[in-house]
Amino acid sequence: MLFPGCRRSAEEIPVAPPATHPLTREYIGFAVVNASFTHLLNEPGGVSQAYIRRGTVVRILERRIDRKSSESWILAEGNYQGSGPVSRGWLQETTVDVFNNESQAITASRAMTQ
Repeated sequence: MLFPGCRRSAEEIPVAPPATHPLTREYIGFAVVNASFTHLLNEPGGVSQAYIRRGTVVRILERRIDRKSSESWILAEGNYQGSGPVSRGWLQETTVDVFNNESQAITASRAMTQ
């Protein structure tokens, strides 16, 4: 059964999503540590594997909310004190300020560390 209004006309062109759709990026934003220092954990609420100082810019790869405690966590990636060149770990979201792009995060970091 075909409905007359459901037929595709010859002039219709399929719509394609933009090439830079946000879900295709490897990260979801950037953050700057706003606490004097905070620990980078191996998992939300887990063991410390490094510490990060105020003003450090990190890339946010994932966001998770612990249903039991209602705490928000971010999986961060960056260069941290004592962790080697690039490391990943979890930070409590309350210890960072979140930004849409890296230039905003860098500007905020410079303002914090002056």
